[in-house]
Amino acid sequence: MMKVVLAGAHGHGQHHLRNLRRLAHQGLIELAGICDVRPVEVDFAAPLQAADLGALLEKTGAEITIISTPIHTHADLAVTALHAGSHVLLEKPPAASPAEHRRIAAAVAETGLACQVGFQSLGSAAVPAVRELIASGAIGRVRGIGGAGAWERPSAYFTRSAWSGKRRLNGVDVVDGALTNPFAHAVATALALVDGPIAEIETELYHAHPIESDDTSCVRIRMDDGLVITVAVTLCAPERHEPYLVVHGDQGRATLVYTQDQLKIEHSDGWVTTTVYERTDLLENLVDHVRTGADLLVPLARTETFTRVLDAVRLAPEPLPIPERHQIVERDPGSDEVTYRFLPGVADLTARSADGLALYSELDAPWTRVRLMVSGTPVAAYELRPDLPATDSPRPYLHGVRTLGGVEVTQVRPEDHVHHLGVGVAISDLGGANFWGGRTYVKDQGPAWLGDHGSQRHRALSRLDDDGFVEQVEWIGPDQRLMAREERTVLARPVGEAWALDLTFTLTNLTGAPVEINSSATKGRVGAGYGGFFWRAPGTSTARTTLPGGEQAVHGSRDRWIAMSGTDPDGRDWTLVFVQDAGDAWFVRVEEYPGVGQALAWDRPLVVEDTLTRRVVTIVADGRLSHEEAAELAAQV
Repeated sequence: MMKVVLAGAHGHGQHHLRNLRRLAHQGLIELAGICDVRPVEVDFAAPLQAADLGALLEKTGAEITIISTPIHTHADLAVTALHAGSHVLLEKPPAASPAEHRRIAAAVAETGLACQVGFQSLGSAAVPAVRELIASGAIGRVRGIGGAGAWERPSAYFTRSAWSGKRRLNGVDVVDGALTNPFAHAVATALALVDGPIAEIETELYHAHPIESDDTSCVRIRMDDGLVITVAVTLCAPERHEPYLVVHGDQGRATLVYTQDQLKIEHSDGWVTTTVYERTDLLENLVDHVRTGADLLVPLARTETFTRVLDAVRLAPEPLPIPERHQIVERDPGSDEVTYRFLPGVADLTARSADGLALYSELDAPWTRVRLMVSGTPVAAYELRPDLPATDSPRPYLHGVRTLGGVEVTQVRPEDHVHHLGVGVAISDLGGANFWGGRTYVKDQGPAWLGDHGSQRHRALSRLDDDGFVEQVEWIGPDQRLMAREERTVLARPVGEAWALDLTFTLTNLTGAPVEINSSATKGRVGAGYGGFFWRAPGTSTARTTLPGGEQAVHGSRDRWIAMSGTDPDGRDWTLVFVQDAGDAWFVRVEEYPGVGQALAWDRPLVVEDTLTRRVVTIVADGRLSHEEAAELAAQV
């Protein structure tokens, strides 16, 4: 019999004890030791028990060590076991970072011993069956794999140990989240169905429970060959739904319920087959490997792509809280303590993600919507991923901005300038790329279509609340080169009987050299220095005026504040007071169309070495303000 030591006998370690009992009764293994800080009762053996794994392995001479301890301890214990001459069955996830993964891999290479990772689903014969299905073209060309998982977990689940629900503990990475722990099998199994390196990873992490990590999250993985994998999961479903993966082919689909080893193939011709496959126990496979040289089912090297996904989760912005108004909260009648938090419709949402290979925000989940409120009144919405033609220079923008009295003061894609998009940040020439939209002004020639349009791509929200958000944006050039990264902060707050939209953007140059911001004005079109923060007001507004003075007075001025007023089609007046501290020239249009923005490059190029930061606060008021009233509000900013 092969001697085995179990490190971590509580929690999931109980599963390993039951399996060890089964294999001991078969005469395959002997449980020689248990490493844990707390003693544990064992009814099928009399193992030595100690808290020091190295010492325990020295005493027992165990040939295999099972490590079922907190995630952040995996690397140290695996390396200890390997250097003590013991093969390892390492619970998933294998490590809390790529660096820790590499430490274990180095010990495997140095000792020549085996490290099997405990992704049980990869012991299923269904996995090679799906790989063969894809390779054979039986369901046509595969465009993507979608995964969905919806379980219920009580609030106590997140307090069961010191590391539960943590991203880090005492400064050490833990990364205990829905994607990286309970639903890690969904991610690992999806990755096991495909080959090739990962090109890109997008994450959306949320939590309904008051925890540090995510309990509701999704990830989209783009492989180098263009294939897309999405996995959407939650621990806040009202009931358990078996997690599954859907392989989308252009001639059919295959659904793998990996917890049940069940594969259902649906062909576009109408035929359907369902097969349940056998599963090999990973400890038995490891024993067989040690004895006979049989291939390991889940060697450490096979999990490298999973660890890369885990690292994307580790490095992602902190998970966003899901407001309680979007939850169903159950409490203990005796103590009033919260026992469960459910998200209505979340199981359907994960299924829609798997079907459409979409992220939660793309499915318009209510708790992903970016809406601004002031004193309980909705005042604006934000479009994260607009579906726009390349000639509009697609970018995130605020729309439906309105006064507290309900007067709308923005316009999107008006007929006169279809590339004007509410409120946002747009630059007509950043390093030769058009991030404004429309035609590009060419010196001594005039406006021309050059195919030089860039786009701004939403990457993540690091803060989201009713009063504002912080967004990470990538500025992608026409050649798909990442030119800049932006952090955009948008806040809404009351100011007297009005409210203020506070927008700050910090643009970081990623071109590797100083980059110029130009405008039509720097190329010869006098007065067309637009570029930076820009607000497009409704062209349907009449009686448009500006302060302090008319259009000619404010256009090109560098005043701290200027104001624009108008009257909507229902006869309701509005005023916008724009306030800055950077001293940029203002770009203002009144007669041709109503719009106000910065002119970062008013009459000469602006060179950005590293970063550029600007802030504009816009007071949104009902009524037509006088000079004195506008100045008083501006003074409060």
